[in-house]
Amino acid sequence: MRIGELAAAVGVTTRTVRHYHHQGLLPEPERRPNGYREYTLRHAVVLARIRRLTELGLGLAEVRDVLAEDAGKDLVEVLTELDEDLARQEDAIRDRRARLRALLETEGGLPAEGPVSPRLAALFQDMAHVSDSPMAAKDREMLALIETTADPEGREQLMEALGSALARPGGQERALAAYALLDELVDADPADPRVEEAARALAGCLPRDLLPEPLDVDPDNSFLRAFYADFAPAQAEAIRRTLQLLMEGDGP
Repeated sequence: MRIGELAAAVGVTTRTVRHYHHQGLLPEPERRPNGYREYTLRHAVVLARIRRLTELGLGLAEVRDVLAEDAGKDLVEVLTELDEDLARQEDAIRDRRARLRALLETEGGLPAEGPVSPRLAALFQDMAHVSDSPMAAKDREMLALIETTADPEGREQLMEALGSALARPGGQERALAAYALLDELVDADPADPRVEEAARALAGCLPRDLLPEPLDVDPDNSFLRAFYADFAPAQAEAIRRTLQLLMEGDGP
């Protein structure tokens, strides 16, 4: 058989046959005097087995183990490992689907910053009355970033602190006022006296335990530099001053 006839007989492409040659899975026949390779029935048997094994989900390295005469793993062992791996994938898929269902069933719909956890989505829903504030939008983006990157304990601390801050009497009104003050600073000079007013208003919204211990406000911190650069100069100055106030214990 020529390579095209072999491939057609087993139901694969000639490219696949050549790839298996390259990977050392299927021996290459010697060339005949006419320059063509002549494949035997044995090649078809081996190629068909490779196809069956790959269709089960085995990788080529595992197929090589099964085909090797001195295989370190026999077929039963390889298939058992594959079955266990598929079981883990099924568990992961069930978990992902459960998370997707929770997101799709979020009261009020998914926020623009989604997907986020149902708990953070509920918090965003509580902040819906400031949805037209550019500073509030940046705040939601930052909260989504923190939730993604923080460890589970940090995420829990964040949600508890923010939830309690908004739940306090007047909490949402204070947040609305702080966002409004910060929005007004978009074209202001960093020396504008409203910077201090905005910083104190923002500090009054944020519980001290919202921030990590110890709090790193090193001006050379690369994340903080990138964070401040995302704001107008006066807004960035107000946020720097807010962190100072919280470190001094001037938060609620």
